Amino acid sequence: MRFLLDDGQREFARTLDGMLRSAGTPGVVRSWASGDHVPGRALWARLAEAGVFALAIPEEHEGLGMLPVELAVAFGELGRYAVPGPLAETVAAGALLGRLGGDAAHVWLPQLASGKAVASLCVMSHGSSPYALDADVADAVFVVDGDTVRLADSHGPVQPSADPARRQARPLGGVVLMRGPMVTAAAAYAADVAALVTAAQALGVGRALLERTVEYVRQRTQFGMAVGSFQAVKHRLADTLIALEFAQPLVYSAALSLAADDPAAGREVAAAKVSACEAAYAAARTALQLHGAVGYTEELDLSLWIRKARPLRGAWGTPAVCRARVLAGGAVR
Repeated sequence: MRFLLDDGQREFARTLDGMLRSAGTPGVVRSWASGDHVPGRALWARLAEAGVFALAIPEEHEGLGMLPVELAVAFGELGRYAVPGPLAETVAAGALLGRLGGDAAHVWLPQLASGKAVASLCVMSHGSSPYALDADVADAVFVVDGDTVRLADSHGPVQPSADPARRQARPLGGVVLMRGPMVTAAAAYAADVAALVTAAQALGVGRALLERTVEYVRQRTQFGMAVGSFQAVKHRLADTLIALEFAQPLVYSAALSLAADDPAAGREVAAAKVSACEAAYAAARTALQLHGAVGYTEELDLSLWIRKARPLRGAWGTPAVCRARVLAGGAVR
């Protein structure tokens, strides 16, 4: 089966590509990692104006409705340009509140859609991480523990990550917003949304790494020849491209399943997550190897993408968890 974007979706991708190409994202990432969030919040506002966060917000709360395919398109571009921040967590929080409704949805969803608020989400179930991404930056940190959702009022010490722009902290305290089986169901859906957009983001990271590596091996020479002309290098790049190409239709298939509320959506999301993240991780290893010693330097912008691949691989479902979900029909979380 072939999954092709329509004209509107392709134009949306081109719009984001043009905006992010001129946004100087490497500088934004480095500022975010150093604790200066002003450039990142400015870029966040521009993304909101383009409608990125409204794609996960119901229309009655000033959003565009839940549009998983468009979210996958958007996050592919966000990954290609290494945009920092709790991107997946914000749209997942929107998905959670959109399903739950109530006063919290009325207060927070319009702010998330407009980009005036940044959110993070922590779903503590089945051994998930007790940390929330960018809790020190987020205007709201939502925590789901079993059948209870609360709004945290503080957080613990910020923990480092393999990606300096991914800062995590344990959310503490807070007021209970809702309790009951509807919370468990809404949290499962929100986690699937987070896993889907993380897969799309990883796919974008992998494509950026491949593009930069191909450009580099065309310029670098050994023995008077471009490194890219060596057969071993060609094979390594081809393997990377094939893995990314195979993962892309899985991501769009999972998005369509979520859009249709298909009972098999959880399994498809898990398959997309493990395929896209493994492909991106392989792209990072290829990029590092083919760039040689220069690939290890933090001064090279390539490092901003290389250091994203591993954390995205484990975020919202490790490879082992995702494979178990596929085998179990999507039921394991």
